[in-house]
Amino acid sequence: MDKAANRLFKDEIFAQFARIGKALSSGRRLELLELLAQRERTVEELARITGMSVANCSQHLQVLKGASLVTVRREGLYAYHSLADERVLHLWLSFRQVGEVQLAEVSRVVDTFLSDRKSFAAISCAELHRRLKRRDVTVLDVRPADEYAAGHIAGARSIPLAELEARLKDISRGETIVAYCRGPYCVLTDEAVRLLSRRGYKVLRLEEGFPDWQMMGLPIASGASA
Repeated sequence: MDKAANRLFKDEIFAQFARIGKALSSGRRLELLELLAQRERTVEELARITGMSVANCSQHLQVLKGASLVTVRREGLYAYHSLADERVLHLWLSFRQVGEVQLAEVSRVVDTFLSDRKSFAAISCAELHRRLKRRDVTVLDVRPADEYAAGHIAGARSIPLAELEARLKDISRGETIVAYCRGPYCVLTDEAVRLLSRRGYKVLRLEEGFPDWQMMGLPIASGASA
């Protein structure tokens, strides 16, 4: 390959990789990836959860699809969006972890908006896995029930945050509770831990979320809660 051809090759191949970077250059699109890491969804569902208009949400999904990060499955009148494959989930988690290490602003934002998080006792996925083997914790999935049904930590119970206060009688006060949700920047776990702590339960916050647990190859299950 001569010098001119080599330059053309490099320009074109790295331009293709740059398409991924461009697709990830929006906080809204990263939020969509986190939501799709839980289960497949319609554009209407994604718009409702994120507070975007359907048109705006659809535009962001088109960018993600254009970079082959998201695929679409059609069923009747509905189109269901999902992550293209497990490598996209790995990419999102790696992207997030680099930001956590390299960007001091990430911690600042967390400290500003989740100011009481430091007062919550936390547990890692690895430690939770060890404690589940010892059967000395009860794990609560506080995500919506449909996300639990699509996939959850094996052995976890589904008590969505919206139902938690009404179902406190179902949780023994003698148990150590571990609550988890979509990831470290999903506030469902913080709200659950806050509520349970006020009611006198011994409760831990999982530092990560279900996608992190899944990517670590730890036991998962699917189906509705018994």
